[in-house]
Amino acid sequence: MVFLERGAPGPGVPTVVLVHGFAAMKENWAFWLQKLPREWHVLAPDVPGLGESDYRADASYRYEDQARRLQAWLATIPTDNLHLVGSSMGGAIVSVLGHLMDPAPRSITLLNSAGIPEHPNVDLDAPFESDRDEILIPGDWKGVYRMFNSVGNGKPTVSGVAMAGLLGPDLLGRTDALRHIFADMVADALAPARYLSADTPPLQVQWGDRDVITPTRCVDWFERATPQAEVHVFRGVGHLPMLETPGRSARVLEEFIGRHGH
Repeated sequence: MVFLERGAPGPGVPTVVLVHGFAAMKENWAFWLQKLPREWHVLAPDVPGLGESDYRADASYRYEDQARRLQAWLATIPTDNLHLVGSSMGGAIVSVLGHLMDPAPRSITLLNSAGIPEHPNVDLDAPFESDRDEILIPGDWKGVYRMFNSVGNGKPTVSGVAMAGLLGPDLLGRTDALRHIFADMVADALAPARYLSADTPPLQVQWGDRDVITPTRCVDWFERATPQAEVHVFRGVGHLPMLETPGRSARVLEEFIGRHGH
């Protein structure tokens, strides 16, 4: 597994693991990383199948399988002060991962997480259909720019254009892999919701109120399933708080980890 690392584990030092979303890579965190405390030990992997990490056509990329891969990798990191942070698909993965780990992480933070029901009385095991692949798997450069506008607040931004330029060539070169990974994700789309409960480790939820990929009504589900969660809904923000409002998003994360990292 390929990953970025800043800092090193040590006594009293939080190890913060940043898990990116679908059709993304570890570099998605570059803007946000500049806002996070320099004394933290930060790890940002390329999720298996994406970025520079290996893709295998015969592998399963369901959330639970991805979580087990990250669990095996994190078992090699010498720390007892671990904090999981996930965006979109990454949020779905860390929702599962946080409940597989023993000992449990000190905290979990979800940014516009995938895998969360939009309505309260949903059968978590029922077949799930999604048309989000029309946005998230671009077939040309027009689709790349449409994707980054859609996952934001609908308006072109400097960071969105920059990320489109950075990620575009990679996305357009791996359409078949993306379709495979997306199909595996939706095959058990609400698996994360089976794990999140009142017994979840300390949980922070960050969401943008303009999100069209994972609608804000998903936040209502947390109020019932994880009433202990700390919830932040950012006005005028879409699917990627760490890109669209990096200062506010990083600040609430820093405060949250500060309370649970000792």
